[in-house]
Amino acid sequence: MNKDQLAQVAKAMVAKNRGILAADESSGTIKRRFDAIGVESTADSRRDYREMMFRTADAMKNNISGVILYDETIRQNAKDGTPLVKIIEQMGSIPGIKVDAGVKPLTNYPGETITEGLDGLDARLAEYYKLGARFAKWRAVIDIAQSIPTYGCIKANAHALARYAALCQQANIVPIVEPEVLMDGGHDLARCYEVTEQVLKTVYEELYLARVFLEGTVLKPNMVVSGKKCATQAKPEQVAAETIRLFKQTVPVAVPGIAFLSGGQSDVEATANLDAINRAAALPWNVTFSYGRALQAAPQKAWSGKSENVPAAQAAFSHRARMNGLATTGEWTMDKESAARAA
Repeated sequence: MNKDQLAQVAKAMVAKNRGILAADESSGTIKRRFDAIGVESTADSRRDYREMMFRTADAMKNNISGVILYDETIRQNAKDGTPLVKIIEQMGSIPGIKVDAGVKPLTNYPGETITEGLDGLDARLAEYYKLGARFAKWRAVIDIAQSIPTYGCIKANAHALARYAALCQQANIVPIVEPEVLMDGGHDLARCYEVTEQVLKTVYEELYLARVFLEGTVLKPNMVVSGKKCATQAKPEQVAAETIRLFKQTVPVAVPGIAFLSGGQSDVEATANLDAINRAAALPWNVTFSYGRALQAAPQKAWSGKSENVPAAQAAFSHRARMNGLATTGEWTMDKESAARAA
């Protein structure tokens, strides 16, 4: 393990004004998104779409610190034969890779899941490093509903995250630790706080037991938000206050940065909440974004699979990246959002 290299990469991933593009959608997920815009999902169409984003110089050079890739993408070449990984590197961004094998039902725990993919992970990480990956992602999923989550589910997922993180660092790859408490239910802000607190405390206990080097990690958690079906939706200021209060109690200051997931929030909502968190108080970590759909929904719609739409799609991607870059320093406003859209 090269601790200096791990710490350097982790810091670069959460640098101010920049965040992480999650472009690691599985084949099934991106097919659903392409279906919505009338585009057939093929290896070539997926490559063309992602190449369009990776070649958006304004966004990539100024506001995207790293890109999470899917196994297919890290092996693909652009139309001109350049490896997509090389394009990302040339833009000054860091290539990363999704390494989990997705969620499966957790035996004896109805309604709960466990993330799989530890078998053979050390060999896969060694290969990904050779392909250019310098960080990785593993997503654990915790749902909130009646009688769940259970401690057994939280413990199992936290243990898997810790084993993954240790294997990553052994391969000199920075682990993104992603314990996502879903916002799909009808729970309120307080219930999200309660569950996320238990999840984060358990995750950091497991990381400690696995002897993970915290300075060489990045945390990718959910914000403390109301469930989508909750009648009362928390305002950005409430989200910021509760998120900051919780994270100061649970996340060690040795962690260089927190890159929040959007978790189903709308584009502007995810930006506004991130801005409110950075505006509210001085924090011991750099706080940024690791967004997928919240960065890509607008450019996907603008692109719609047509080469003539590439400039418009790149403009949409640059806009969202720039707005979220402002949010990392608490400088985003709705006026800037509206003015940029009108320009």
